[in-house]
Amino acid sequence: MVEIKRKYVVPGDFIAEGSFNPENSVTQIENKFYSTKVGMAELINSTVRVIPLTGLYNPRLDDVVIGKVIKTSAFAWEFDIRSYFSGILPASNVFGRDFSAERQDLSKKFGLGDNAICRIGNYDRTRDPLLSINDRGLGKIHKGTILEISPTKIPRVIGKKGSMINLLQEKTDCRITVGQNGLILAVGEKEGIERIRKSLNLIEKKAHLADLQNQVQDLLM
Repeated sequence: MVEIKRKYVVPGDFIAEGSFNPENSVTQIENKFYSTKVGMAELINSTVRVIPLTGLYNPRLDDVVIGKVIKTSAFAWEFDIRSYFSGILPASNVFGRDFSAERQDLSKKFGLGDNAICRIGNYDRTRDPLLSINDRGLGKIHKGTILEISPTKIPRVIGKKGSMINLLQEKTDCRITVGQNGLILAVGEKEGIERIRKSLNLIEKKAHLADLQNQVQDLLM
């Protein structure tokens, strides 16, 4: 079994000492290894590396995220959630406590490449977060278009008391589900979805402006 150890680091932080092969964002001084970036340090058998946090989603308990199935085992699905961690959806969360790998076929629920709206159900910053689809509005995505924006811009996409997201839905006649990992599901007509895409591009570029909502509203007129 591959042993993986992880921890948060900033530039200059000591990661490990010993016989390791350094990879991304790691510097070596004699037999000691230090981080050169802010990120997640990983020790995987004989390899040490740092995955930078810039542009990636930092999981938080109860966050709603949109993910894509990238791997299936006999007991769980692994999702890409645009993070340094993968999201793990246990089969028991979908089939119930009586799940049996011998009786149930996971591919009938989610296949490789399928997308789903999930919630971060368990996460302690040392291992891949566990996902859940048990709440209302969660589960496999059957229709719509998934758009992207930097996870750090999601608060501006939502707006104060939901003002921005309400504006986008009202002006485009689309139903929008926002994932905290920067993926956004838009369900509606092609023209409306394209207007959302242009609005997200504007938010990405001008998230720092105080009159951002007015600019988005002008774009949608």
